[in-house]
Amino acid sequence: MKFNYHVPASTYTRASQYTPTYHTPTTYTPVTIHTDAVQILIHVHDKEPRYRSTRRPQAQEPPAPVAPVTPAKRTVHFPNDIIFQDIVRRGDLEQIGRFMRARKVRVDTIFHSGMAALHEAVLTGNMEVVKLLVKYGADVHQRDEDGWTPLHMACSDGYPEIARYLLSIGASTEAENENGEKPADLIDPDCKELARLFETGCV
Repeated sequence: MKFNYHVPASTYTRASQYTPTYHTPTTYTPVTIHTDAVQILIHVHDKEPRYRSTRRPQAQEPPAPVAPVTPAKRTVHFPNDIIFQDIVRRGDLEQIGRFMRARKVRVDTIFHSGMAALHEAVLTGNMEVVKLLVKYGADVHQRDEDGWTPLHMACSDGYPEIARYLLSIGASTEAENENGEKPADLIDPDCKELARLFETGCV
């Protein structure tokens, strides 16, 4: 250390008056130095500290046990229309009835799929769900986002019994979707039962 912070550097750092001989990284022994500087250095190093701590060391206590933290359970709440769409797809007749009686959702609501409940029911091929939704006011003429009626769905997916039921309650055979297609235009030629249903004079 070149100088001590308690003594002005000019007191003992004159290169022409001393040659330091280092014994440790933090101390030195001046060979030739002014007497006053030596006395000041000795006085600084011999000075007692200003205070001493009166606190007694205390034995360290063992850390308190940490109780395991159980993460809080998060509850996800879905809108009623999403829940209703799911129970229609699953064919849960009891839950469908509860939703309808409690008026938690409108039966003609268009879901995020672009279809209403009756369209969804037809696509599952579940006749009982179709009849239950009609009982609660589902419109057989309702169109989805692409202009398809439930009868379009029944013909396209090959459900002759559902198509026959829809026709029996007034579903239109002349309704066209956005592509100008009628329900009969969507019938698979291999589905003979549906084809016969739409033959002239059968509808």
